[in-house]
Amino acid sequence: MWQEERRQRIRSLLSTFGHVSVDQATSEFGVSRETIRRDLLEMEARGELKRMHGGAIALEEDREAPYTVRSSVRVKEKRAIAACAARLVESGQTLFLDAGSTTSILSERLSGLSGLTVITNSLNVASNMTEREGTALLGNRTVLVGGEFNSDPPATFGDVTINEIGRYQADWALLSPFGLDSRKGATSFDPHEAEVARSMIANASKTVILADHSKIGVLSRFAYCTVSEISHIVVDAKAPQRPDFGAVQALAENVIIGTQ
Repeated sequence: MWQEERRQRIRSLLSTFGHVSVDQATSEFGVSRETIRRDLLEMEARGELKRMHGGAIALEEDREAPYTVRSSVRVKEKRAIAACAARLVESGQTLFLDAGSTTSILSERLSGLSGLTVITNSLNVASNMTEREGTALLGNRTVLVGGEFNSDPPATFGDVTINEIGRYQADWALLSPFGLDSRKGATSFDPHEAEVARSMIANASKTVILADHSKIGVLSRFAYCTVSEISHIVVDAKAPQRPDFGAVQALAENVIIGTQ
């Protein structure tokens, strides 16, 4: 069993039962106790669970790792995804970018292009788009929509944000979900993030989902876009190893595998 597949099964057990034991996981996955302990140790470091004697329990309030943790893992894969997604974009287009860690990396790529209008609720995206030297010469325009503020991730949300997004019509909505499941599509852990994503999709001609391999087959609380509604799915080179990838690919219009 692949490491990410094993850890996704651990997440599933935690979501369903609230706890998982080392003995249970060892028996079910056919691996050593030391392997499971190492999985739990690394997952705890990412903020996904809390280790206890003999196993682990789900975090009671927030099971999604903090943004600072999410933005520091699988960076190589996210950069490969960002490079591919950036090639879809043409000068003169208007883009929606949400507050995901992968879209933040994408904005670093987009800041070197010209003639773009980027509309976002993410402070990181807005900063990345405007901090490059010579930005004014490239003719890019960045719009940070207003609303209530949340520091994790640093972004706006709420009714004001949704209303401001509705004022625009974009060529692309480029979004980074919590998970991408063949049955439910793109999902988010947070209801406010899901509402922002839905609004961006509703006001864009096409939707691009950016999902590294750890998100394939993952189902979170709030679904906002089915696979068949997605124009392009951009993944990293490890994504085809995920059990749900074949089902996602069969339903998708376009799947692009990024490599670096």
